[in-house]
Amino acid sequence: MKLTAEMSLYPVQEDYIAVIDAFIDGIRAQPDLQVVTNAMSTQVCGDYARVFAVISDTLAATTRQFGKQVLVVKFIPWELELRR
Repeated sequence: MKLTAEMSLYPVQEDYIAVIDAFIDGIRAQPDLQVVTNAMSTQVCGDYARVFAVISDTLAATTRQFGKQVLVVKFIPWELELRR
């Protein structure tokens, strides 16, 4: 089963760009996922369990590295065509 997620990350510190970049880089490092980023959000599509695992692992890693952050995610339980 496929899953599409749209995410927006809100770091709770002044140097927020580094946090957002690290989160997006962590998601993009996964070759089995489709990832599209725009000015407002990052969209990811792939295997249902894999998308959840990557989001969870990446959020945990950036939280350990940078501290508090808020991740808002919309999950769509099918594969959407992602466009830049």
